[in-house]
Amino acid sequence: MSNHKIMNTPLDTVVSVENVSKNYGEIKAVNNISFTIEKSHTLGLLGSNGAGKTTIIMMLMGILKSSSGKINILNKNIYKFRNQISKEINFASPFVELPHKLTVLQNLTVFGHIYGVKNLSYKIEKLAQDLDIKDLLKRRVGRLSAGQKTRVSIAKSLINDPKILFLDEPTASLDPDHADWIRTYLEHYKNISGATFIIASHNMPEVERMCNNVIMMGRGKVIDQGTPSDLIKRYKRNNLEQVFLQLARNDRV
Repeated sequence: MSNHKIMNTPLDTVVSVENVSKNYGEIKAVNNISFTIEKSHTLGLLGSNGAGKTTIIMMLMGILKSSSGKINILNKNIYKFRNQISKEINFASPFVELPHKLTVLQNLTVFGHIYGVKNLSYKIEKLAQDLDIKDLLKRRVGRLSAGQKTRVSIAKSLINDPKILFLDEPTASLDPDHADWIRTYLEHYKNISGATFIIASHNMPEVERMCNNVIMMGRGKVIDQGTPSDLIKRYKRNNLEQVFLQLARNDRV
């Protein structure tokens, strides 16, 4: 099943992916997928390593060019209007490090200028207060703990008040308390901003909690999609992790 539609409300659609593929020679990293995402919703991209999640995110951000198909972000073609769209989106991942030799303040200032943020000093002060990183602003990023780096990465990803936020394993390597704190903060931010989130995660409880809809990926294709509760009912499982394991193992057969 490669052509799943998540939402069909044109006026509220902020991401539209139509028959998109990404090929590397004879290898199809992403194979003819279609979906849409509604404004203010959170989509979870799930799948084993190599399923195509990161490739999809990189195409949605305009970093990778699709081999075929059409991608519209905020009702504009991502490749024709990438510079304009880039100002309205952002990205956070614990696997993408900020420059270690720069302080937290220097990093946030640089990215603020890249995005053309107005009242940048106020914005940094507000994020530092909200994310409890005021005491870290003068410290070099390379000397921060994993949890501190995650909070700084989230601050960087919100510096431009993005309309669409891409999150790759946002709470990976965090202890349960800090992970819950980050999820709660992101949920609060989404509620007050109306932003749309796209999350790639292996943390199934996190996905169940945060995502309105889920796309299950396997070998570059959409295996199934739906709300977390719908998928759990459909496969007669107790939770999303059991659904994920069943689909992942079936995909390897």
